[in-house]
Amino acid sequence: MNFLSHFYFERDNHDENMVIGVVLPDFVKNAQKDSNLYPLKERHLFESDANENSILSGWARHIAVDAVFHSSEFFKLHTNALKQIILPVLENSPVKPFFLAHIGLELVLDHLLTIHGTVNINTFYEQLGQVNKEALDSFLKKSGVADTTVFFKFLNSFISSRYLFSYQKIENISYALNRICMRLWDSPFTEPQLALLTDKLIIFKSGIEDNYMSIFRDIELHLSSGNH
Repeated sequence: MNFLSHFYFERDNHDENMVIGVVLPDFVKNAQKDSNLYPLKERHLFESDANENSILSGWARHIAVDAVFHSSEFFKLHTNALKQIILPVLENSPVKPFFLAHIGLELVLDHLLTIHGTVNINTFYEQLGQVNKEALDSFLKKSGVADTTVFFKFLNSFISSRYLFSYQKIENISYALNRICMRLWDSPFTEPQLALLTDKLIIFKSGIEDNYMSIFRDIELHLSSGNH
């Protein structure tokens, strides 16, 4: 799941350190894509500091949510459906259909959460801005990030750009997908392909709009019952 979908499960959580923990695995990947951190294997390193422990709790929550999401029928069904819908977009494109469908589904879910006002983007950004920077820096260093400068540059830019507000427009979901694909492939899409992708995402979105909250309810049930 993407940033806002993860935040959905913490929308009433007033612990900003846990909130950033929930999106931290993705933030770390965005800042330095070759980073592979496994703080849950070293829990003892964080237990003596309440703020670091909150970040770790958020990290654990992220892993649990993704595990339920990626093994769900919802994910399999709608990733396959989107894959079929977007195939015409991928003619003469190096992008793999499953990859685009997987990320596309996650971003469309974020888009739906924003347009229906199910999450408050302002609240999310405010909480990110209130995080204990010293604890976050220490958490990352203990997790194996020797130099946290690149990460904090990414984080400050992410907060100041207010980029997630752009998710309110479906055409910006296409551009976000293009940016993600550009990390893996040179020139993933032409402008006409991006326009076609937007058209296809509109079709897909209209097909899941009435039922998209079911996956959030299912994951909440899993989390509350401890089935992760």
